[in-house]
Amino acid sequence: MTDLFLHNPRCSKSRAALALVREAGVELPVREYLRDPLSVDELRRIVRLLGVRPIEIVRRGEAVFAELGLGDGTADEEVLRAMAEHPILIERPIVVRGGRAVVGRPPEAVREVL
Repeated sequence: MTDLFLHNPRCSKSRAALALVREAGVELPVREYLRDPLSVDELRRIVRLLGVRPIEIVRRGEAVFAELGLGDGTADEEVLRAMAEHPILIERPIVVRGGRAVVGRPPEAVREVL
């Protein structure tokens, strides 16, 4: 997967992480994933780079999480499809750089891939 900053401009953590990336002088393509959703294949690659199960990067507080009945026992492929169909479920921000990925929670975590 190519380098990428998955961004939600309405999220303060995402804005803070993007500022850290830019302050470090790193130029990454920014993708507003709510406007330009990721495919299941793209999400699968990101999860693989993160080294986690898909459910680990789902925002459990979103109403759609409960509506879909998602949980720790949900099959990975089902979670990936849910994230592709409902991108609000994806934890943010996520930075992919140099074959590695990190969730920017807290925002300072993005320094791991800079």
